[in-house]
Amino acid sequence: MNLKAFSSSFITKFSFLKRALGNKSFRLLDIGAGNHSATKAKTVFPNCEYHGVDMERDYNNSEADLKLMDAFYEMDLTKLNFTTIPDNYFDAIQIAHVIEHLYNGDEVIKGLLPKLKSGGYIYLEYPGEKSTRLPSMQGSLNFKDDPTHVRVYSVKELTALLEANGCKVLKGGLRRNGWFIMATPFRIIKTWVSGKKLQGNIFWDLLGFAEFVWARKN
Repeated sequence: MNLKAFSSSFITKFSFLKRALGNKSFRLLDIGAGNHSATKAKTVFPNCEYHGVDMERDYNNSEADLKLMDAFYEMDLTKLNFTTIPDNYFDAIQIAHVIEHLYNGDEVIKGLLPKLKSGGYIYLEYPGEKSTRLPSMQGSLNFKDDPTHVRVYSVKELTALLEANGCKVLKGGLRRNGWFIMATPFRIIKTWVSGKKLQGNIFWDLLGFAEFVWARKN
């Protein structure tokens, strides 16, 4: 795996899937399928059946990315109309850095859970409450750095939501990837040497910008 091509968010959520599903074939529903998500998922899981969901099909996706998608659902999640996505079909759902952009992200999660098979997994990741107290920085270090962020969620809230809707929460808390924490000084130096401006996401793992919840459907 080329770590330069992956964010710590992708590596973290993939690590949970890797431990749970290994190299076997499985069906993945990826909520927020822009930024070459299909290519990244297929690099780690070449045998997965990839279904993507986003508001725009071409959001930072090339034709090569789109060809790797077995299905794509173009929709506004806030409308809560998920009828085009098959029920009881997916082995895993990933929702990383999406719900903070949705005023009704809790209802979106509830609406998507019927798409997950019994025994299937769901991974949620989002800026946590701690992000509201971090310094402001280009590339988002404080929650309000991104004007499209509309709601702060918490592990406690999402755990209660998942457990009330037939899931068992296996793990949750601050998302901190050890590899990226150790790499922080080198990423800073590399950015300076290249003449670029430091981005807030370099410090996400070190400072605990994001939270995650990992659960299995009963």
